[in-house]
Amino acid sequence: MSLSVGTTFAPVEFEITRETLVRYAGASGDFNQIHYNDTAAVAAGLPGVIAHGMLTLALANQALCRWLGSSTAVIELANRFTSMVIVPGAGSATVTVTGAVTRSTDGGAEIELSVTADGREVLGASIARVRHPVP
Repeated sequence: MSLSVGTTFAPVEFEITRETLVRYAGASGDFNQIHYNDTAAVAAGLPGVIAHGMLTLALANQALCRWLGSSTAVIELANRFTSMVIVPGAGSATVTVTGAVTRSTDGGAEIELSVTADGREVLGASIARVRHPVP
């Protein structure tokens, strides 16, 4: 795979439901009620139940690894959490991830990720450093 500057990957979409949040809570051990209880989320000043920030970051990494065809190519993933993924009681929130190579060297590349939820940016300044060539 060539990681030339300007190379992009097509958007990858992930649906997050309340069930997704319960499963992630079990896997991560983060049972904060803002991730599954509307009353607790609103009492905390939130617009409703929100996805775990680390779940959102993990989905970004999953999309990147799929595109690279390797789960060992990512060296570093940095970002800022810029907005929340609000997950409705019925239905789902859609997280969309895409990326573009912004820097490429003999040993690696930097990929700028765009991560949105229902059209809003949720991860900002999201940059991945990856090995190149991809193992």
